Amino acid sequence: MSLPSAQLAALGLALPPVPKPVAAYLPAVKSRGLIHTAGQLPFVDGVLPATGKVGAEVSPEQAAALARTAALNAIAAAASVVDGVDQLARVVKLTVFVASDPSFTGQPAVANGASELLQEVFGDSGQHARSAVGVAVLPLDAPVELELIVEATSYPV
Repeated sequence: MSLPSAQLAALGLALPPVPKPVAAYLPAVKSRGLIHTAGQLPFVDGVLPATGKVGAEVSPEQAAALARTAALNAIAAAASVVDGVDQLARVVKLTVFVASDPSFTGQPAVANGASELLQEVFGDSGQHARSAVGVAVLPLDAPVELELIVEATSYPV
């Protein structure tokens, strides 16, 4: 398997800049070799491409694409606390929150958008434990938000 940076390039992707927090938190924190990201929204150039509930205003397919974008943002946040994406050794856990219409039950399919990107970028090291959770509302009326736990290649804080 190629380095994650080479895989991103092969996919035609680049890590976006990590936005400055708008509240009292950090985008990612490294502790004992693990990097925990804050919740990541599917921002593209500082803008949410869609808002609303999945199963109502947002289709499941759109939401899966947004989850993929949020995963790219989470990779960027994780990479920002080490010396870049190639210092990320393994994706440990992905948690995906889906703002869902009350009748929508396809949260796992939405989360696949993020899971598939992680596996494309990290190969076997991108396989992970996962939770896909339906929620009533997310910040800024975003359809999806996600968090990652990633293992860094070097242990020191």
